[in-house]
Amino acid sequence: MSSPSDCPCGSGRAFAGCCEPYIAGQAAAPTAEALMRARYTSYATGRIDFIEKTHAPESRADFDRKASEKWAKDSTWKGLAVVATKDGAATDAHGVVSFVARFSQDGQDYEHREIATFRKEGASWLFVDGKSPKPETVVNTGPDVGRNDPCHCGSQKKFKKCHGR
Repeated sequence: MSSPSDCPCGSGRAFAGCCEPYIAGQAAAPTAEALMRARYTSYATGRIDFIEKTHAPESRADFDRKASEKWAKDSTWKGLAVVATKDGAATDAHGVVSFVARFSQDGQDYEHREIATFRKEGASWLFVDGKSPKPETVVNTGPDVGRNDPCHCGSQKKFKKCHGR
């Protein structure tokens, strides 16, 4: 069970010892994942200044502050799951973090899936861009149904006379 002092990023640590120092500007996030978690927490706590500040210069023009403020305010943030990380350690210059942010608006639950790219400049990580992951192609691995086989729906008809049309 989480307490009110738990960090919204889901690390299990207290907010004051997790994302708050990064958001308050008291420390720089040491990894790309730490910055991504702090950015999620910024949305969850409505601290949009940090979101804007951690955009790379080339992506700041695309940042819509009003839309971000509205999204943060109108959403109930339900959790963050890191799916994968590639590079992004303290010694790296680039990193990629794939994550799922769960939230609700107007009683409807949503999942924001993103593959976020980060770059390190000096001691600070910056958000470069985010892309939606490509949906996975579903491949049917079951046996092929022949035209004269019984239909899979249980109608007792041959497949060709039922769903095979």
